[in-house]
Amino acid sequence: MNFEYSEEQQQLADSIGKYLANEYSFEKRKAILKSPSGLSDAAWTTFAELGLTSIALPEADGGYGGGALDLMAAMEACGEALVVEPLLDNIALGGRLVSRAGSAAQRQAMLPGLMAGNLKLAFAGLEPGGRYELTPSKTHARAAGDGWVLDGEKCVVFGASSADTLIVSALAGPAGGVSLFLVDRHAEGVTLNPSRSVDGQRAADVRLVGVKLAADALLGPLGAAMPLIEEAVDFATALLCADAIGAMKSANDATLEYMKTRKQFGVSIASFQVLQHRMVEMYIVCEQARSMAIMAASKVDTGGDAADRSRTVSMAKVKIADAARQISQESVQLHGGMGMTEELKVSHTFRRLTMAAQRFGDADHHLERYAALG
Repeated sequence: MNFEYSEEQQQLADSIGKYLANEYSFEKRKAILKSPSGLSDAAWTTFAELGLTSIALPEADGGYGGGALDLMAAMEACGEALVVEPLLDNIALGGRLVSRAGSAAQRQAMLPGLMAGNLKLAFAGLEPGGRYELTPSKTHARAAGDGWVLDGEKCVVFGASSADTLIVSALAGPAGGVSLFLVDRHAEGVTLNPSRSVDGQRAADVRLVGVKLAADALLGPLGAAMPLIEEAVDFATALLCADAIGAMKSANDATLEYMKTRKQFGVSIASFQVLQHRMVEMYIVCEQARSMAIMAASKVDTGGDAADRSRTVSMAKVKIADAARQISQESVQLHGGMGMTEELKVSHTFRRLTMAAQRFGDADHHLERYAALG
């Protein structure tokens, strides 16, 4: 397997990295976090202009027809800068589901706006008490006239507060099948309870009470949406792994720089052999995790057997979760007390990696899934 990015992939990453270095500094990021929306409209517009929202969409719909591998380097750059805009939720979940499940009319109505940065999507899949289970149990849709009525609850929906449209999974159709529905965030009966994740990203719990939907709100086949959901979540998980690699690199670089400047007994602590060994281990762990992330991205791009894809993604997520824990903890410890302060980026990177280890399933969840898939 080729572990190097292509020229085009690296050029995209360089363009995004240059923008983030100039316009998305750590101080500017802190200001974004404190803003009412918790995200930057200017940054979102730039991401769209650079093509981030278009790369993974089919050429027939106006996208570039790329995949996870084409986005990996860019996601690494976003992870290194700790970008808080809900890119995963739009390009890897929302956009993926609409492009794979939507009718021609639905794709034409939604994807151009998503690519231009004018439309934001959020996938409402998890439910209270369900942990990482993707099959809904509390959300139901029933036919009513020529439309649908939706009732239920969703939790920890990233990007929900800024989304224009929610993609909601619900039990509907024959034999308790799972279906997807397009729901206007401002529709009557939709209530959001906003919150922040540990790393500052905006999420919300969503309550749906008697939400009336038109017939064309159904996204994809009735009662047969689970394979589409699982594929989109695996795709998003692969990109989350890439984002975590960028955060790990940031933690390693910041820790090495601190060790070069911090002095003990009149010399730089970077000269202490025992600390050098710990830094070397952190870099090795990061490179191993990066290799697994590339493997996961390659597997979700090639398609094929769904079980094989999910096994590979689970293997990568276990490695990423373990590496995120080790590198985040080591970076803070090697910074000493300074590593816990709000003023240093490394403390924010610690939170980013903590969240990356949990989202879409922690290590225990993916070990169980891997075992179940045989």
